[in-house]
Amino acid sequence: MEMGLEETVRQVAASQLGVTPEALAPDVSLADDLAADSLDLVELTLALEEELGLTFSPDTIDNLRTYGELVSAVIGAARSRPLAEGTRLRACVVGSSGRLVRAGSLTPYTLEEVEEDARRAGPGARLEIDLEASDDTACSTLAVRFAWLETHGVAVTVRRAGRPGRAPAAA
Repeated sequence: MEMGLEETVRQVAASQLGVTPEALAPDVSLADDLAADSLDLVELTLALEEELGLTFSPDTIDNLRTYGELVSAVIGAARSRPLAEGTRLRACVVGSSGRLVRAGSLTPYTLEEVEEDARRAGPGARLEIDLEASDDTACSTLAVRFAWLETHGVAVTVRRAGRPGRAPAAA
């Protein structure tokens, strides 16, 4: 996965529903505006599950009315996905006052420290995270977790170690 979470949802939804990505605004009704029936929604969620490594409950699918609700459901599923503790990471915060690098195991404490470092660096800073993971699942989860920093002017890139990065969409 080389694009932001919302952009991935947009591309998959457009492809599955046979519309242009531009047609997918938050208030667009999946059933009324895009003529998606229940089978279309099941196929769409299956495609999203495969693309993002997520799982959606049948209740989630039944309650989807708009594209915005679909994006919210995906973000909620990504945020609730557990991270594999012990995974190695290297986080680099680059700001106007210099560069701070943290390396270690992926733990809740490490994540809090990295978040705080990036927040303190302020607008214009960059947070670059390299994760030693076997797939993009952990990268997607971290991208969602750190997306709030983008609203504070901190550019965030999360990538698997040795691969090009991607900047997550703000959640």
